[in-house]
Amino acid sequence: MRPMIVTCGRSVFQTFLLVAACIGLFTLSAQAADDCRASPAPGINWEDCDKKLIMLDSSDLSGANLTRTDFTSTDLRSSNLTKANLEKAVLVRASFAGSTATGARFARIEAYRTDFSQLDALGAIFSGAELQRSIFTQAKLGDADFTKADLGRSQFDGADVGGSRFSLANLARADFRGAAFAKPVDFDRAFFFLTRIEGVDLTAATGLTQWQVDMACGDAQTRLPAGLNTPASWPCQFQQE
Repeated sequence: MRPMIVTCGRSVFQTFLLVAACIGLFTLSAQAADDCRASPAPGINWEDCDKKLIMLDSSDLSGANLTRTDFTSTDLRSSNLTKANLEKAVLVRASFAGSTATGARFARIEAYRTDFSQLDALGAIFSGAELQRSIFTQAKLGDADFTKADLGRSQFDGADVGGSRFSLANLARADFRGAAFAKPVDFDRAFFFLTRIEGVDLTAATGLTQWQVDMACGDAQTRLPAGLNTPASWPCQFQQE
């Protein structure tokens, strides 16, 4: 009889642990679901939440945890994202136009055709981000970090990029015409295939080499750092689309 009692005791104890674990998991799931359903607020935790195709313009998400949040085609215009963490978030075709995101973290986001026009993102981190065909028109990007970001065909006309880092970034066909370079910008090993730099003053840029300049598209008004020469192929000839 004694072995049966011990076995029975262990079985009851194991059942108790299983039930307790299930209750704990249910509670955590409920808390996560409550966060995803909660209204926008400073410091909100929307990690892994689905926020696709909704209107969130003028929201205050300062300091929010938006890691891996899916904002596909969501309207976040004129919102406050100061120091928010959007690492690995999906921002495809979303709009952040006119928003404030100083010190925010956009590392490794997926943001194809995203509108960042007039975004105030001083000191923001975009390292490793997928930003193809995104719009940064008139954005404030001073001291931002775009290291290893993919910015193919992105628009920077009228943007302030002074002090930003584009080291190892893909800038193929990106358009910097009209951008402000008030402070040195780091282009170390950036890919400059057909990058539009007509009329741009790059005299204070760092990391630029002749092979990068030879691939880019400038003109007689483009100013280069000392030691670099204007390619004979400038200005580039583009087919009418």
